[in-house]
Order: sequence, then C-alpha cells, then structure tokens
Amino acid sequence: MSYSSISVSPSSPHIGAEIEGVNITQPLVPIQLQELQQALADYQVLFFRDQKFTLDSQKAFGRLFGELHIHPNTPGPQGHPEVLPIHADADSKRVAGERWHSDVSCDLEPPLGSILHLHIVPPSGGDTIFASGYAAYDALSPQLKTYLEGLTALHSGERSYRGTNALLGVNDAGRVFPSANHPIIRTHPATKRKSLFVNRGFTVRINGVPEDESAAILGYLYAVAERPDFQVRFHWRPDSVAFWDNRSTQHLAIWDYFPHVRSGHRVTIKGDRPQ
Repeated sequence: MSYSSISVSPSSPHIGAEIEGVNITQPLVPIQLQELQQALADYQVLFFRDQKFTLDSQKAFGRLFGELHIHPNTPGPQGHPEVLPIHADADSKRVAGERWHSDVSCDLEPPLGSILHLHIVPPSGGDTIFASGYAAYDALSPQLKTYLEGLTALHSGERSYRGTNALLGVNDAGRVFPSANHPIIRTHPATKRKSLFVNRGFTVRINGVPEDESAAILGYLYAVAERPDFQVRFHWRPDSVAFWDNRSTQHLAIWDYFPHVRSGHRVTIKGDRPQ
C-alpha cells in the first residue's frame, strides 16, 4: 500500500522495512499510528533511526499497540517492570537472544511484538537477524503442510530460563516457568496469513508423534525457518529501534563484539493465544 504520513523503504524481499518521517518518541497522530500498524503487518519488522527514547516514552509507544508484557524471568529496572534490560559487556557470560527464537513463545498467550531500543552499540558487529515465518511456511511442500496442519508443539521456558540463571548464578529453586502447546502452523490474527511457529529457543517437541519423528521434523523446520533468503539483517547505530511482530517472525542476536558494550531496553506487547 501507499503511505502518506511515514516513509517506508523495504529492507529485503521477504521481511523488514526502514521507517522515516516520524518521531516515535512523541505522541502520534491517528494516521501515523494506523500506518505503522499497517507497515508492521506488511513487513513484519520495522526499523527506525535516531529515536532518543526514555523508558517512559518507550513504554508509551509500546502501549499504543496494546498492554505491555512483563518478562517471566528477568526483572525490569526499579519502577519499570515492563522494561527488559538488554546489556552485554566484558563481564557477560551470555547475551539475550543467542539462539533463534520468538520472544517468550512459551507463554500461553505469546507476545504480539517487541520494541528494542539500543543507546550503546559496539564499534562493529552486534547485528540482529530476523526471519519471516510466512516465507518459511510458503516454502514447505503441500504434503508437509498437510502433515503439519492441526499438529501442536510444546514450548517451554524451563530449558532457556533455568539455563540462563544457572550461568549467571541466579538461584531459581522453586520457580515455575511458563509452558504451552501451540499450533505448528499459526494463522496471523490480522493478516490471516499462515506462518511457521516453532523455534530452537523454546520449542521442545511435537505432540502426539514419536520422539525421533518429532526431532527429525523439527530439525527440518528449523532449517527452513533459518534460510538466509528469508532473512533481513539489521545493523544497529546508537538510538536505533527495531519493532518486530513475534507472531510471524523469529530472530537471532549475534554476539561477535566481545568485550565491547551493547546496551538498551526492550518493551514487549501482550498477544493472544495462537490459532
């Protein structure tokens, strides 16, 4: 579609667009919000430059798209429980998002989307790669689509969050992390397009099939989902923002910049139960 209040430049054939002509740190007029919603539906991940968010203005922007989500494992800064700190430096033992994933897909109602603002970036590296679940689904054979239709997979935060906590020396004894069964083929509530909805970070197994069959099928689906031609790679600059649709994408944060600092904050928007 054509846009009148924002400038939209596609970043790749399948996914991603750079947005200009709007200051998302300030209140938006209705046509700007409407066109940003449409652009997210059209391109799945939106990129912005030179947006000097505060925590409050970042939360305000996120709330334009829905109620904000609170992360099940990582606490936010004092007074900002909806904010997820994203930080790596010379003392880091891991970074967030090192495996392909869709944010908190282990929730019964996984997030609609996430908005990441980085204010400190390394001199080089630290890119984020996004992949289109639509393109992955479209690439499957008709026979495999038929096999997968109606199947569900278990998504669990146990492996990811407890492993992270052990590495960081956080005692999480007695804590229960979310888990949920979701359709492998998900229909987007806004676009009605089908996408592949499994990821290495949270998906544990396909329900109702033998374990070895589940592992083999998931391995193939991950390989399709992570094909380079279905991706866009975003190079961060200070005060860049990425806003992605968790319902139809997954992403990977590249930790190739050690020991440099990469730092910012993420707000995440509540979603609905996958259909």
